[in-house]
Amino acid sequence: MGNTKLESIFDTLPDEAEEVRRDAIADAEIEAGLGVPHTKVREWLKKLAQGKRTPPPTV
Repeated sequence: MGNTKLESIFDTLPDEAEEVRRDAIADAEIEAGLGVPHTKVREWLKKLAQGKRTPPPTV
């Protein structure tokens, strides 16, 4: 395999401009009603914790 060191995302400095851009996109999606409600995500995670494999929730 060689001596190639894999970098972690934590080993690099964040691109602040890209982070701001992605946050704005996420905020717009939530405002448009495209986010998955917290209650649906919580119920899905509870099922996973119980060993039940179910598809992730959708909008």
